[in-house]
Amino acid sequence: MADFNPCQSCGACCAHFRVSFYWAEAESLGLPEALTEAINPWMSCMKGTGQRAGVRCVALSGEIGREVGCTIYPQRPSPCHELQPGEERCLRARAAHGLPALPLSR
Repeated sequence: MADFNPCQSCGACCAHFRVSFYWAEAESLGLPEALTEAINPWMSCMKGTGQRAGVRCVALSGEIGREVGCTIYPQRPSPCHELQPGEERCLRARAAHGLPALPLSR
């Protein structure tokens, strides 16, 4: 079961944090403009993650804490690659959604 990815049954990070990145990253990844929004002249974020309340990435499908998926997984921006299951930000997002902590994966 080495291929198990706890993120596929969670999604809390995608519905808790702003997914922001340098604006040109979206273009280099081939992300459709309709999936991003400008934060300022240099930074963009995934649509749905720019507000404080009701945060949920537009690319997230499924139900938080049950079964989720990223509809743009091969094109996801750098913040999505950087956040790892069980790290501090993961634990904060899971707690905010009433989910139990995960052990840090390496």
